[in-house]
Amino acid sequence: MNIRIPALSFAILGLVALTLAPRCAKAVHSPPIMLRDVRVIDGNGGPPREHADILITGSRITAINAEPDGQPASSAAIKPPPNTTIIKLTGKTVLPGLISNHSHVGLVKGTTASGNNITRANILRQLKQYTAYGVTTVTSLGLNLKPFYDVQPQAHSGATRTADLFGADKGFGAANSAPPSSLDIQVYRPSTPEEARSQVRETAQRHPDLLKIWVDDMHGRFATKMNPELYKAVIDEAHANGLRVAAHVYYLDDARQLVGNGVDILAHGVRDKAVDSDFTQSIKSRGAWYIPTLGLDESFYIYAEHPEWLQQPFFRRSLQPSLAAQLSGTAWRTRILADTKTLASEKQALATNMKNVKALFDAGVNIGFGTDSGGTPLRIAGFAEHRELKLLTDAGLTPLQAIQTATKNAAALLHLDDRGIIAPGKLADLLVVDGDPSKDISAVDNIDSVWRRGRKVADARWFKPRRAKKPA
Repeated sequence: MNIRIPALSFAILGLVALTLAPRCAKAVHSPPIMLRDVRVIDGNGGPPREHADILITGSRITAINAEPDGQPASSAAIKPPPNTTIIKLTGKTVLPGLISNHSHVGLVKGTTASGNNITRANILRQLKQYTAYGVTTVTSLGLNLKPFYDVQPQAHSGATRTADLFGADKGFGAANSAPPSSLDIQVYRPSTPEEARSQVRETAQRHPDLLKIWVDDMHGRFATKMNPELYKAVIDEAHANGLRVAAHVYYLDDARQLVGNGVDILAHGVRDKAVDSDFTQSIKSRGAWYIPTLGLDESFYIYAEHPEWLQQPFFRRSLQPSLAAQLSGTAWRTRILADTKTLASEKQALATNMKNVKALFDAGVNIGFGTDSGGTPLRIAGFAEHRELKLLTDAGLTPLQAIQTATKNAAALLHLDDRGIIAPGKLADLLVVDGDPSKDISAVDNIDSVWRRGRKVADARWFKPRRAKKPA
């Protein structure tokens, strides 16, 4: 059958072709990349694969020539396609990019946390920092305004050359309760179930990835918490609109009731008492997720105690100048360390949280990965995720279990099947480090390079000390 196309249509098609040609040519002719002779920790929890080659074509992993169980590959080496760029990385380890299930973007600037800080530029600044630390997917769990939605599509496509971005819209709190009133412009505070349902439907029109609720009195700072009637309305209406709900919690009794009312994710660990078998069975049988955020409580005091790593470039590079000045100042340190009651409370909360995550992990509960980084100035984007890996191993997980939690499991929490493990067909979101993190988790701090959708987007130069500016 012959189809006649008007001459004007040919002209339009020609113009479109000319417009798209450079972009398409780049996508089609971008040479493959082979990472040669690497150690691979694939995120599945098994031992490393040694002396492996990883072939990347475009944004995806297309081949790996190593076998599991730590044995050298028995198959023939991958024959790289013509024009392949070969990068020899002998002695280095490649693992999936880290995935944060609980962070915030745009909220923090210097030593302040405020809705006034939420701009496109500040979100991109933080995403760049997450990326430099090997966190290639970030979930901003609440307190998100329009700039978040402006950045998100470009982060998804890789156009920002930063971590990918998911999120939970504004979020829901109770009146005169958590989160603090300084964040009111970013939070719904319904007073009735009907109002809560209406606000959920309004939120659903923006198509967030999740919803967030706060159920906490912040160590007695507030006289009330969101009551079950309100949060059940949010959960039920969210599910009716195809959305899952993550809950900020602290106390076991609240966590128990939230899980019973169908919450999908507990966004923090239980820190007031040990979890019991009834709670463990309930969260496990319902398939809900548990994000311990171990570093949250530690962040209140650890910098004031001035551990040795505080002076290392890996940490110092994560600080904006005003925060660096605060942490170095004696006045701030003295004030934090003098509050012995709060200090003891936070240390006990961390200890309880660590015992609980180990018990729940051993029981087969779904454990996600997050730190609440970006929620306050002391929960530092990128660095917090590395600290969380160390705390998970301190809690009793093996390094490989901690890595699996931060990669494969974290992707599963977000219902993402295109990342979180190193395998053919998956996105080439990769973290390359010196050393073997399966033996010593601190090796993840020795960053060589970070890859996002098959492109190197950061490397070790990020962590070199900044040069002091010369006087004018």
